[in-house]
Amino acid sequence: MDFPFAKKSLGQNFLTSTKALSDIISAAEVQPGDEVLEVGPGRGVLTAELLKKGARVTAIEKDTALTELLKEMFAKEIENGQLEIIEGDVLLFDLVAYVAKLKKGPYKLIANIPYYITGQIFRMFLEGGHGRLEDALQVHQVQPISMTILVQKEVAERVIARDKKESILSMSVKVYGTPRIVSVVKRGSFNPAPNVDSAILHISGISKNFFTSHSIDEKTFFEVLKASFAHKRKIISKNLIEKGLKHSDSINPKARAEDLSIEDFALLTQANHVWLSQS
Repeated sequence: MDFPFAKKSLGQNFLTSTKALSDIISAAEVQPGDEVLEVGPGRGVLTAELLKKGARVTAIEKDTALTELLKEMFAKEIENGQLEIIEGDVLLFDLVAYVAKLKKGPYKLIANIPYYITGQIFRMFLEGGHGRLEDALQVHQVQPISMTILVQKEVAERVIARDKKESILSMSVKVYGTPRIVSVVKRGSFNPAPNVDSAILHISGISKNFFTSHSIDEKTFFEVLKASFAHKRKIISKNLIEKGLKHSDSINPKARAEDLSIEDFALLTQANHVWLSQS
């Protein structure tokens, strides 16, 4: 089957490494009957492996030409209900409606995404996406239970804070789940080859339990987080004061945001819950 050339405008880099495919499937712990949302199936190599594992796959592909070819390739799986291919932009996907109609409970996100939408993908799926209110009332968790995605190696290293320095990105992921780098995928493992190496990033245990267990809300947490990192070289107390927020007596006022833990930010958020309610 002849596939169309990769489109630079869509950030297409098709995975060709069988080892990387195996690593993705293994990290995601794909089992028969799993509900999998695949973003960017491209030429269908990962889709085929997911189907072999017995997963029920919903694949979102923006490229019309590829969508038609995928429907031809997997006609049998589409007919028997194991695969659904949706043509469209994942960033416009009604995630709430998708979760509301699932018959077998939670889902896993697996994706080889264009690198330029990595941040938006993190936010959409970790925060819980968007959708119709009436559908939202039918679901308990819109987020996937895990995410296994290909991202730039540098981004993956920032997410896990490999240099021991936290960031808005690393904290924004860790507040929802536990990230780890599964393996590095060299640029030659794609066609066409990107300009940088990639990594398979797996985020497990995704939920909003952190907020409920610490009695804090997401909005205040992220206000505090962004204020804390407003000026990287400034100590945290000055950053917070400049944004009209309160520092916590439990945190070293001379510390920098990059040196704090997720638990420290929970304490700062709790302090500002009280502060904002009294002001």
